[in-house]
Amino acid sequence: MEIKILGTGCANCQKLERLTKEVIQELGIEATVDKVTDLKEIARAGVLMTPGLVVDGEVKASGRVPSKAEITQIITSALAK
Repeated sequence: MEIKILGTGCANCQKLERLTKEVIQELGIEATVDKVTDLKEIARAGVLMTPGLVVDGEVKASGRVPSKAEITQIITSALAK
């Protein structure tokens, strides 16, 4: 599973990255978490407001920090595909 955190490094971007890594660890799954800070690449992904959460190439959230429960649901749904 490939997960990208899109953002420039603001507090919310850091929080999203931390929560996402916690969920991955708790679920005991293998996933790569990449942080994307390049504004052009963020815009190419279709994210106009950061932070953004991308799972396996699909934008799952943008402009807000999803709750830990929501991140868990997003990741488990992606695993089920």
